[in-house]
Amino acid sequence: MSHGHAMIGSHAPISLPSHIFPRSFSSTTTMAAVARSAGDFTNPPNYEFPHHRLNPILRDSEKTPIVLVACGSFSPVTYLHLRMFEMAKDYVRQNTDFEILGGYLSPVSDMYKKPGLLSAEHRVNMCTLGAEDTSSWLMVDPWEAFQDYQRTAVVLDHFDYHINTVLGGAQTEDGEHRNIRIMLLAGSDLISTMSEPGVWSYADLDHILGRYGTFIVERAGSGMDQATDTLARWQHNIHLISQLIQNDVSSTKVRLFIRRGLSVRYLLPSHVVDYIEQNGLYLEEGASSPNVLEKEPVAGGSKKDSHASPLRS
Repeated sequence: MSHGHAMIGSHAPISLPSHIFPRSFSSTTTMAAVARSAGDFTNPPNYEFPHHRLNPILRDSEKTPIVLVACGSFSPVTYLHLRMFEMAKDYVRQNTDFEILGGYLSPVSDMYKKPGLLSAEHRVNMCTLGAEDTSSWLMVDPWEAFQDYQRTAVVLDHFDYHINTVLGGAQTEDGEHRNIRIMLLAGSDLISTMSEPGVWSYADLDHILGRYGTFIVERAGSGMDQATDTLARWQHNIHLISQLIQNDVSSTKVRLFIRRGLSVRYLLPSHVVDYIEQNGLYLEEGASSPNVLEKEPVAGGSKKDSHASPLRS
């Protein structure tokens, strides 16, 4: 994987951030839901937490600073994945006392076995191109992608540790320190899996929904009322966002279009389309990462943590 520039089709070279790194490593991190320190996390070689677009200043001291984190396969990242952040931004501004200071895409590990899951290298590259090409506030964190499978609760702890412990959180314009709240951004299919008995452990649900909270963007044809009723004890931390303009674009449909020789331009950011074409991605059915392992249920997680569920497609 390149550390410098990536040629995208006929476009001029596009610079990839310096925190992108090789994928030759593994991690054996296991953690309980407790306060974190550096020793709790095994970082990949050359890893640096990306914060080049993280705003350290809280403009309105009456509000709670938050950072949005979307976990998913992103194979490939679509405009709907990116659009979810903007829908959440509108919702936060109109309906809450939060102030968003940054947003992250966290692609799932290669160790998560799923049809159509390309290597972390390609998925991180595509997410980076998509975020850099279309947004002024979104970032891509490759920490999860380039190591062993991590539970969603652990991924959120990772963000909390780096943003609040390492970077020191945020400050008001008067210099008052504030911790930044990490919140999960997901599609409505996540709520469906969370409400199914036996899929997620209670400990992880309480950690994700109780400690952090989530913004759930409805997906076309999905009902959320019954699912949220099951999770009523955390309803104060579950924010439901309606799609005012329905968009049912999914990575699954995009991969199918590519295999059939159909255009996917304007369904994905243009540089992502160019990257897919340049590298000949998704041309074969079931194309996935080499050496992918089937994950066993993780103690304290869901059966598979349903980790592609937050942005399943």
